Amino acid sequence: METLNKLELSSSPHVHSKWSTKKVMWFVVISLLPPLISGIIFFGIYQLLIVLVCIFFAAGTEATIKKIRRKKITIEDGSAVITGLLLGLILPPNFSLSAAALGSIFSIAVGKELFGGLGFNIFNPALIGRAFLQAAFPVAMTTWSKPSFSVDTISSATPLAAYKFDRVLTKLEPMIIGNISGSIGETSAIAILAGGIFLITFGIVNWRIPLSMITGMILFSGIFWVIDPIKYPNPLFHIFAGGFLLGAFYMATDWVTSPVTSKGMWIFGFCISLIIVVIRIFGGLPEGVMYAILIMNAFVPLINRLTVPKIFGEQTRSIQ
Repeated sequence: METLNKLELSSSPHVHSKWSTKKVMWFVVISLLPPLISGIIFFGIYQLLIVLVCIFFAAGTEATIKKIRRKKITIEDGSAVITGLLLGLILPPNFSLSAAALGSIFSIAVGKELFGGLGFNIFNPALIGRAFLQAAFPVAMTTWSKPSFSVDTISSATPLAAYKFDRVLTKLEPMIIGNISGSIGETSAIAILAGGIFLITFGIVNWRIPLSMITGMILFSGIFWVIDPIKYPNPLFHIFAGGFLLGAFYMATDWVTSPVTSKGMWIFGFCISLIIVVIRIFGGLPEGVMYAILIMNAFVPLINRLTVPKIFGEQTRSIQ
């Protein structure tokens, strides 16, 4: 009797390599240490407490929901830890611990488990949590602290807010180093690039999405800069300011909520940058990374469907 091979059905992410999901997740956690350390250096040790609270409540919420649903508790895979860690890094310095805990609970409960858990969520859970906090605590979410090593010429306004509302451009050097106001883990371009390059080197993050976002940002913001370099900031400002780099290397590259095809990744990245530029230049908010990524998350299934590579020699069969 012929033995039939059994096919195992599982949710994404699907990793066909030496990497297990658990191993990859913890490597991502390690790569986020430079932005976390830079946040502590520039804004104080209290920021570590914010991040730890986010991680604790993210993992606790996942474990509680799994237990209620009588599912296997999978905290050890690191996905909830990453969600909490990312959420903590994109919060303002000295943010309320109770609000941070609430955001973490929302990230996991609504952004992840409501859809069925890891592999089923449509939107990036950390960004869902931040969007919730932005709506629930708009003043606290836009209250920024001066970095510890700031000088009198550095205000508490972020570079994007200073440009948006006062038409003041921040120099590139402090944005590269991190000596500026902003979210805990978003201010130091060097720290984020170190973690991002680490992930790309080990093949954990596909280079196409970050590169397409950076290329798209240079192209779209460059058009306005060329038209009026006095009124509009140059592309490097857009790249180093705000949450662009953290979004490009960590949020947009999320396995579950990003396209799986090479062509789709390029489309995804370019569209995110286009939306960011439109919001930053014409919108009422100084920043648009969160909204741009969440909007494009919704289009990922369509992008995947339209960019499936055609099999060589494939012919369309007509119905008689």
